[in-house]
Amino acid sequence: MRFLLDDEQREFRRSLDAMLTAADTPAVLRAWAAGDRAPGRALWGRLAEAGVFALAVPEAYGGLGPLPVEVAVACVELGRHAVPGPVAETLAAGVLLGGAGGQAAAEWLPRIAAGTAVVSLVPEGPGSYALDADAADAVFTVDGDELRLAAGPGEPSASADPARRLFRPQPGGTPVAEGPAIRAAARAAETWASFATAALALGCGEELLRATVAYVKQRTQFGVPVGSFQAVKHRLADTLLGLEFARPLLYGAAVELADGPAGAGAAVAAAKATAGEAGYAAARTALQAHGAVGYTEELDLAWWLRRARPLRDAWGAPSACRARVLAG
Repeated sequence: MRFLLDDEQREFRRSLDAMLTAADTPAVLRAWAAGDRAPGRALWGRLAEAGVFALAVPEAYGGLGPLPVEVAVACVELGRHAVPGPVAETLAAGVLLGGAGGQAAAEWLPRIAAGTAVVSLVPEGPGSYALDADAADAVFTVDGDELRLAAGPGEPSASADPARRLFRPQPGGTPVAEGPAIRAAARAAETWASFATAALALGCGEELLRATVAYVKQRTQFGVPVGSFQAVKHRLADTLLGLEFARPLLYGAAVELADGPAGAGAAVAAAKATAGEAGYAAARTALQAHGAVGYTEELDLAWWLRRARPLRDAWGAPSACRARVLAG
């Protein structure tokens, strides 16, 4: 099976990297965490112009998708640059609303594709939270055969990442679609949310490794760079192997998603567990190699360190993903 990106996909990746590098995402993250959404919304607009949010929206509603390989390419880059906001949730909402159809799809999908709507989703089940509900234009919940628009952001909850705020949605809400298609659409959306989060986790881990390699080349001890120590080399090599092992699982899941989410659940779960664990391992390596300076908020690395574990656990913790793989 061929997992190499074609020329167009590689150019898409390079263009996103260039755009996000110029955007100074650490400054955008700090503003988002402080409640200033304007820089983040402006960045979302530029990403929409590049076609990112149209990738999961059906063509009938002004989108380009669903295109899972391109979604993986985009989300890895967004994870590497720690773009704030409910990225995976907005992409998954394109799948959810596309499956639900009706007036809700006609109203929201063109806005998602154009980047003018930031959308969050609530996973099914008790105790679920919505990411960045206070910054979203809509929060959708699913109750059986009914799709609802949440009445408000609800109560905030603690989060390890101040730029990823969680909210417990208010009960009730406005029904916007109903019928047997809602259940299947919700399952498909959860699969896509898990897939996009796996890509974000992989990108987060890649940036943590890159920053750590650069740091250990500069930091000296006993008159030599600490990166020359065998123990440090082995730790970095293990981190790289974990990330590189996750990559083909992610793109393998993308290939299966291209044939529909119904049969891709186990592949997506394997990718999510592996990428999430690899990204979190990269965070632990980065923190150990940087020492106490890694804890300081003045260091941009802190934003990636705080993000790795929430990405590992969002839309399928490793234990739940492994259980799904075994069941599949």
